[in-house]
Amino acid sequence: MHAVLTLLLQIGVILAASRLVGLAFRRIQQPQVMGEMVAGILLGPSFLGWIAPGVSASLFPAATLPALGALSQTGLVVFMFLVGVELDPKLLRGRGEAALVTSHASIVAPFFLGSLLALYLYPRLSDESVHFAGFALFMGAAMSVTAFPVLARILTERNLLRTKVGAVTIACAAVDDVTAWCILAAVVTLVRTEAAPGELALTLGGSALFAVGMLFVVRPLVARIEVYYRNRGRVLSQDMIALLLLLMIASAWTTERLGIHALFGAFLMGAILPKDGQFVRDLTAKLEDLTVVFLLPVFFAFTGLRTRIGLIQGADMWMQCGLILAVAVAGKLGGSAIAARATGLSWREAGALGTLMNTRGLMELVILTIGLDLGIISPALFVMMVLMAIATTFMTTPLLEWIYPSRLIREESEAAESKADAVLIPVSLPSAGPELLRVATALAPKPESVVYALHLMRASEQSLLDGHREAGRSEIEALAPLLDAAKSRGIDVHPLSFVSRDPGDDIVSVAHTKGASLVLMGWHKPVLSQSILSGTVHAVMRDARCDVAVYVQRHYGPWRRVLVPYLGGVHDRGALELARRLAKGGGVIGATPGVDATDRHVTILHVVPPDRPEDAERAGLSAAASAFRADQLELKVIEARSPLDAAVAEAKRGYDLVIVGVSEEWGLEPRMFAGEHERLAAESPASLLIVRKYRRPGDKTEILSAASLRADTPAPSTAA
Repeated sequence: MHAVLTLLLQIGVILAASRLVGLAFRRIQQPQVMGEMVAGILLGPSFLGWIAPGVSASLFPAATLPALGALSQTGLVVFMFLVGVELDPKLLRGRGEAALVTSHASIVAPFFLGSLLALYLYPRLSDESVHFAGFALFMGAAMSVTAFPVLARILTERNLLRTKVGAVTIACAAVDDVTAWCILAAVVTLVRTEAAPGELALTLGGSALFAVGMLFVVRPLVARIEVYYRNRGRVLSQDMIALLLLLMIASAWTTERLGIHALFGAFLMGAILPKDGQFVRDLTAKLEDLTVVFLLPVFFAFTGLRTRIGLIQGADMWMQCGLILAVAVAGKLGGSAIAARATGLSWREAGALGTLMNTRGLMELVILTIGLDLGIISPALFVMMVLMAIATTFMTTPLLEWIYPSRLIREESEAAESKADAVLIPVSLPSAGPELLRVATALAPKPESVVYALHLMRASEQSLLDGHREAGRSEIEALAPLLDAAKSRGIDVHPLSFVSRDPGDDIVSVAHTKGASLVLMGWHKPVLSQSILSGTVHAVMRDARCDVAVYVQRHYGPWRRVLVPYLGGVHDRGALELARRLAKGGGVIGATPGVDATDRHVTILHVVPPDRPEDAERAGLSAAASAFRADQLELKVIEARSPLDAAVAEAKRGYDLVIVGVSEEWGLEPRMFAGEHERLAAESPASLLIVRKYRRPGDKTEILSAASLRADTPAPSTAA
């Protein structure tokens, strides 16, 4: 009972320390796992044992360490299983020359320098019972690893995943991890069987058979489990979790018995799981919190208890520690950066990539623990390598900010957004697809604009494997009418479909990923029973970093008469911009069937206060009217105290389409409204296109004036 109480106290102290130190590191823009690693060191003899040896001895008595070590190893097995789960094989496929060359260089350079460093360190910091070949291979593998999970989180936090640097880095890190673990497996096999050649052959043969069995026998079985999961309504039951954990344990036990290591079996089991479904994400969500919050801090603490910085004594040993750090940085950061620069990346991008690849973190501690347990490295060298892992991980964030500042990332992201020209069409009802395609092709900004059709499925739907991905037409029944219409008009449409728990958030994410300049959404509910601009539409209008338009169809057929109510606000300007595209030819991708540009008449309704003085303002409106006529638009000025009343009255005069910006003046805002608020939508017999113009940082809303009209309108001499 005393042992149980001690273990519970140890775990409580470990969890509290890891949370507190992790939070402190987050405050200084460091990954939380970095703080948890440091917390483990602080609980060991290097800090707690130094400042309070009595407390340390009472809290971590030697007799209880085996139980703590067993718990930490269990945590590592589950963690490596999750690492395998998160490793998408698609990342290992070609991502261009930069990824191919850099991934090889980021392994070869640190491996070569690490093996070269082994010549110097072997006689000084290694046990003579360890053969030099095993020691050199281990040093090379330890220098080559990249902390894939930590790296992915850094890329996400800094919004780098969608950049070229992020794409190449994540691909290289995936290749590095797989390669480094394969090398380490060979080192472990060599060290464990070096005294028995027959045992080496048995281990290698058994490992090969095991890998083949996992890939060609177990993998298809696991795929059937995922099919069963989908057929049961995408509910990951406790029985299914238990089965997967049993498979993980069996795989880990097998590789341990074969003489490799239990961690390799757990990693392989996770790696063969299907990667394109909600199944994997649900499994990760079930296990990740327990592993990261509870089990991994125990591993960090156990590592800290074995890390005695006092073993590094004298100038010579500290010089050796510094040499290890220098070689690690030169091999990983330098090798990756030079290779990336040679493939055409700029020095800034190459430096950022090298800095990210130099992140070792938790994966380095895992490898070092294996090396220490097998006796490949001495306790003193273990401490030096742990310090190197902490230093290379700690330097990542500040060095990355210096090389590739967040300000520059934001500017490049905004510049990319300003050049976006794709159109995204979220489709809910199949019958709405063809009409939304007609609107989208008429409003597309450029002839080469790409059209994406998106169908979001509820979690109960089972027609598709889950996951963000492009899909074939036969897989998406909801998009079939749209795709048929696109085929008949010779328009290339890219269909997308996945299960969504938050449609608004997913539409915004897809629009940003695909570089959309316009999201075109439909409306199929009765206008008077529910607000047009609520729910998912509200979320998209609020968060999308591009223009958003909501189409309410009332008029069936071509748009011959188009009305644009205008007061000069930023969203009115967005509506006017779309109206111009219609006036200039009926769309740049596909013209509206049966209507030539000369058959379409666009009226700009500008409502002004009554009793205005005859001054320069009226002269300005006259000049704007001339410019609009040159641009095939008519400016109609109406004096009225209520812009909404004037717009509703005008919309009833035979128009086919009304294009209006979101604003209070028109009774339209992206939130819940009463019916009176949406009078224009409710009372207009014409189809309605409600526009929300995206305001990028630094944009200013134009004031209501004739000047704003003229600012929207090119001079007559330059009009099309």
